[in-house]
Amino acid sequence: MFRAIVGFSLANRLLVLALAAALSLGGLVAANRLPVDVFPDLNRTTVTVMTEVPGLAAEETESLVTIPVEAALGGLPGTLRLRSSSVAGLSIVYVDFDFGVDVLASRQQVSERLATLAGTLPSGAEPRLAPISSIMGEVMLVAVTGAEPMRLRELADFTLRPKLLAIPGVAQVVPIGGAQRQYLVSPRPQDMRAQGVTLATVEAAVSGFASNAGGGFVDQGARELPLRAVTRTTDIARLAAVPVASPGGTLRLDQLADVTLGARPRRGDGGYNGAPAVILSIAKQPHIDTIALTRRIEAVLRETQRTAPPGVRVDQVQFRQADFVETSVANVRQVLVEALLVVAVVLFAFLLSGRATAISLLAIPLSVLATAIIFALFGIGINTMTLGGIAIAIGELVDDAVVDVENIVRRLRENRALATPRPVLGVIAEASQEVRSGIVYATAIIILVFVPLFALGGIEGQLFRPLGLAYVISILTSLIVAITITPVLASLLLPATLRRAGRESPLVRVAKAGYGRLLGWAWHRERLIYATAAALFASGLGGALMLPRAFLPPFNEGSFTVNLQFQPGISLTESAHLGAIGERLLRQVPDVASVGRRTGRGELDEHAEGVHYGEYDVQLRRGSTRDKHDVAADIRAALAPLPGSVNVGQPIGHRLEHLISGVRAEIAVKFYGEDLDALRQAASALEGRLRALPGLSDVQIERITRVPQFDVRVRPEAASAYGLAPARVADAFADLTAGKTLGQVIDGLRRYDVVVRLDEAARAPAALAQLPIDTPGGPVQLAALADIVEVAAPNQYVRENGRRRLALLANTNGRQSQQAIVAAIEREIAALKPPPGVSVALEGNFEAERAAARTIGLLSLVSLALIFALLASRYRSPVLALIIIGSVPLALVGSVAALALAGQPLSVASMVGFVTLAGIATRNGILKISHWLNLILHEGRAFDEATLTEGALDRVAPVLMTALSAGLALLPLVVGAEAPGKEILHPVALTILGGLFSSTLLDAVITPLLFRRFARPALDRLANAKADAF
Repeated sequence: MFRAIVGFSLANRLLVLALAAALSLGGLVAANRLPVDVFPDLNRTTVTVMTEVPGLAAEETESLVTIPVEAALGGLPGTLRLRSSSVAGLSIVYVDFDFGVDVLASRQQVSERLATLAGTLPSGAEPRLAPISSIMGEVMLVAVTGAEPMRLRELADFTLRPKLLAIPGVAQVVPIGGAQRQYLVSPRPQDMRAQGVTLATVEAAVSGFASNAGGGFVDQGARELPLRAVTRTTDIARLAAVPVASPGGTLRLDQLADVTLGARPRRGDGGYNGAPAVILSIAKQPHIDTIALTRRIEAVLRETQRTAPPGVRVDQVQFRQADFVETSVANVRQVLVEALLVVAVVLFAFLLSGRATAISLLAIPLSVLATAIIFALFGIGINTMTLGGIAIAIGELVDDAVVDVENIVRRLRENRALATPRPVLGVIAEASQEVRSGIVYATAIIILVFVPLFALGGIEGQLFRPLGLAYVISILTSLIVAITITPVLASLLLPATLRRAGRESPLVRVAKAGYGRLLGWAWHRERLIYATAAALFASGLGGALMLPRAFLPPFNEGSFTVNLQFQPGISLTESAHLGAIGERLLRQVPDVASVGRRTGRGELDEHAEGVHYGEYDVQLRRGSTRDKHDVAADIRAALAPLPGSVNVGQPIGHRLEHLISGVRAEIAVKFYGEDLDALRQAASALEGRLRALPGLSDVQIERITRVPQFDVRVRPEAASAYGLAPARVADAFADLTAGKTLGQVIDGLRRYDVVVRLDEAARAPAALAQLPIDTPGGPVQLAALADIVEVAAPNQYVRENGRRRLALLANTNGRQSQQAIVAAIEREIAALKPPPGVSVALEGNFEAERAAARTIGLLSLVSLALIFALLASRYRSPVLALIIIGSVPLALVGSVAALALAGQPLSVASMVGFVTLAGIATRNGILKISHWLNLILHEGRAFDEATLTEGALDRVAPVLMTALSAGLALLPLVVGAEAPGKEILHPVALTILGGLFSSTLLDAVITPLLFRRFARPALDRLANAKADAF
């Protein structure tokens, strides 16, 4: 088949060139239209169910809402984890599905299950689904500053948020900070008692204030006119003048209550560089181009800034994920360019021909552009992993063309030396066919070694499968280029060049001379070489087992996410005050450019955080070269004076950790049971031990603890004596203290709730005792119906898979091996004696690393078996197949040495490097053995050292060119390991580079020795079978 393709290409050279030009144009168009992001799609479908139940304490929220919702959602197909959080007034249930589960189908299933709860939840509790968003969804944080809190919040809620939500691709905009205006009616219980007015009467008078009503239509001859009653107003004086019926006559509302423009009770606060602010968190939908969406958002911010009130800033971007995306993609693109230049130098040094070099190099852009077209057809975007796959393959993209061009050049030189040269096209076709079989099998092996990569599960599979896909696609397209375009260009450009210069380059002559002497030395020292290779392999294997382990290299995002948690029970005012101090402390850390703060929870946030919780978004100065571990240490030191626990991470890193274990930390020890006190006892016992372990930082227990709480305990007999059910007393109490929304004032696009709620003074415990509760016989003080007692109750209930959970969190400091740290934690857990009913589980990204290592290890054996079967089938000899595969363990030696010298751990990224290396390492053996077989079986050479030396020397140029091209092209990834975009690719490149060095060097002598000793039976069988050319 390949002979026919090469022949067709040479017979239709103009058509092939035209198709190549069309391919280039189509590739350029496709590449410019591909979506760009920092990583491949890492979304694992999570459906978030939020239920607001104002007035309910955390315990009631859990028992009355969370548990029923969990029960309804349990057992959904594809569910990995069911998590929930219950705080006062809010229940959030997360259903985590496996990768590959369709988000729309899962949301439909959740909605159907929730429908079965109708009528079973507390009055007013309506579960709703949070918008669909991405795990990398928070693309921007914007700070709005420069005015008083209510004005800032109105600008954020009614101007900025609607504009941003109108942008295609924006999933959610969550504001936090400022104050939300309300028309507040605060009853004065003593005045109501004096006038004999009940709370129900006041509520009836306020209900429907400032609302219009429709009156249908009226016909007036040929016209139809709508009718409506208009009472809408924004004048608070008209609310104050609302008439209220009383036994003594009609009263104005302000005679019974304070009518003011107040603020909705806040559960969150924001700050920017130490000043009050409204922080807008902007999240994107899945599969949306981050850079394109960011530019649209920035355009809206610029437009809004032009019309903003004087002194107000709406365009202060605290976090911009596109910065990391743009920097990462730009760095990897630069790697591609640098690698191309390195390959060009290598090829020219060997070929010493501009035309031959250009023909070989042309395989790179053509293969990349063809890959872009395939990406566009299958919906694959540009990201650091797909670009990284191409960058790792770039040295190999020229391999097929290099081997082809080198053999064509050699055969044309030989043909030119003949007395009667043969036709050039025939020589080129035969030269291409001569090496084609080996190249095709080498390409097939590269695809087979990626089987473990394509079988990876979890987040590591989502990350590295696109890298493998890009690698394989680009290698396949380079093969197609090599059998079509390369022969055509060689026929057009090389003959004239060879007429002017027919000698080999000095580099090739020197390499052949040196290699010839090395082989001459090796032929007589077979045992020494075998023993040396075995010793090196044993040391490499031992070194691999001793390397520290890690899941993924840490990213260099240029920003930090810092969680600061105070003791639960702290007020929002105090928490925000301390948080603002933290902002100012962080601004003093070297290289910190800006700091944004979010304290508590925004009204639309999908996380049930209490007011004790604060999160800082710390942006570093552009171009900062400080080690991120040092910056993190400075951040911890800066916040140390504050009375809270600190957790330092990076935005994307935190999200990946949350995706793996459900918590924002690298390591989580989870305690399960129903008794929260027992859970905290066990966690506290382990916390002290973990703090003493070297390598751990940010060790802390989740802030789930008992806090002071006032319980109003209704006495049933007292309530019955006044003709009330206990539930009616509770409802009346809740309406007054939590507030009741009775209407809405509309002012253009603005909406303000009309709320009846006691003021803060009347809600104090001493005043609550005098709260009037309406009874059939008239108002009665609450003290006559209930006891008001202070108790300690949990501030929050967290559940996972149907059980209460408390987590002990920790991060590594980046200085010690994660493997050793985890082993130490496991020993401490084994020594722990938890109370009865408490179980312990250790989770974190190390689990993903272990799972990936097992998968790669097992499936690598399968891949090697398939490779063996393929080679044995091709060469009809298990022995020859084993000789070729023998180069794989030789590559291990250099890989382990490179990782050890660079101080890199054995991570999933370096394992992927091993996988890639296995395919590359077998190519040299295939090229040599195929050439030896052709010389002996088809050219009649003797099976002796002279023939083997000649064949090996014939392959010096292509072997060195392909090895140096593949290896040196990786140098841009090896240098600057912490540059954004290179973090994950650096261990891959380092592993391949080190392995290529050792495998090429050792293979140069070991493969000829093994072939001489073991190949004779295979040669005899192939000669008897009259095998085709290899």
